[in-house]
Order: sequence, then C-alpha cells, then structure tokens
Amino acid sequence: MIERRPYDRLGGGDHGWLNTRHHFSFADYRDPQRMGWGALRVWNDDEIAPQTGFPPHPHADMEIITYVRQGAITHQDSLGNKGRTKAGDVQVMSAGTGIRHSEYNRETEPTTIFQIWIVPTRRGDQPSWDTRPFPKGDRSGQFVNLASGFDGDGDALPIRADARVLGATLKAGETAEYRLGDGRRGYLVPSKGAVEVNGTRLNERDGAAIENERVLTVTALDDAELVMVDVS
Repeated sequence: MIERRPYDRLGGGDHGWLNTRHHFSFADYRDPQRMGWGALRVWNDDEIAPQTGFPPHPHADMEIITYVRQGAITHQDSLGNKGRTKAGDVQVMSAGTGIRHSEYNRETEPTTIFQIWIVPTRRGDQPSWDTRPFPKGDRSGQFVNLASGFDGDGDALPIRADARVLGATLKAGETAEYRLGDGRRGYLVPSKGAVEVNGTRLNERDGAAIENERVLTVTALDDAELVMVDVS
C-alpha cells in the first residue's frame, strides 16, 4: 500500500519568516488520521527566510533529524554545541533528558529543510548533537544510510530509534530498489524531482506513506533527490 500525500494538501502555512508544511499533525495543524507513521512522529517541510530562524526552545525524549535541502542551518544548544549544516547534509539532535537549542538561517538566501522527528526506543539518556556531510555522489543510484539506530550502518549518524533515515540521488530514468523488512513501514519524500514508487507517481515534496510493500522500486522521472524513513 502506498498512499500519496500531495504537497499542496499538507497542513501548515506561511508565517512570514517561516513557510511550513506538515506531513503529520503538528502545532496548529490537527488531523487524527495523521498523527504519525509508526515511530515517525513529525515530518515538516520548512522554508526559513534569511537572517531568521527558530529561537532557543526546549525538547526532551525525541530524535530530531534535519535534512538541509537548500542553503544552510546554524545550530546552537545548551550543551555548548555550535555548527552549520549545509545543503545535502544532515544533523541529528537526540533530546534525551532535555536540551535547549536554536536553529537560524544565517545565509543571504532562503534555507529549506526537512525536519524529521522519531520517537526513541529508550528514555533517560543524556542529550547529544552531531552533524555530518553526505556527498550526493556517494548516494548516486542507491539508497544510503544518513542516520540510523542500527549497528553496522556505516557512516550514518547514530539515533536512538528503531529506524533509518536514508537518502538517494537518481538521474532521470534511473531506478533504485530498497527492501523493507517484515512489519516495517516507509515514508518517502522527493526533495527534488518527480519519481514513481512501485507505479505511484510522486511530485517534488509529495509524501508517500508505505506499508505492506516488501520491495520498493523507485524510478526517477526527472533528476531526483530522495529522503526516506524506514521505521517500525
């Protein structure tokens, strides 16, 4: 089963400094049919105006993954961490027992991000933050792990969840496959370009809620950049 969730039908709105769309219930957007997808709780598609951003605010007991689509995001937190994550790269914040952080667009152009929240498998751990570059050439024609709760997933950023966050880049006409394990779900969004997933067309920034599909065959209709969460 693949349920397409068109970008133009997502919740959210334009707040001036922030133009956001919510794939699941978040903030003022409430849809009892879209409270999450397994342990995946939030997928926000945010465009942040230059020299603006999210001021310091707290989180606890959540794995928060940021995929930067365009521009760069500058992070600072109560642990003393500071860092800048640019387009194509990923940062992970494990909120644990509690952390305060800010996320600002210090660039001269809008920054666009996917903000992904996954419920952790355990509570009470110390908070942490990290960022890592993921060259797009390394994921050309295939899915690679960007963040993972599983040992042995290469250079993926660690998360405390029964989940993987994956990325792929495909040339128009190119195909990649991904196998979902028993009882696993997928949520896939093309960051750029249009694709077909097992025959279902997704336009840029559409979501696809996937279950009971053992093998995903993704064919790029344009040059495409994909982000997917594999979750229980």
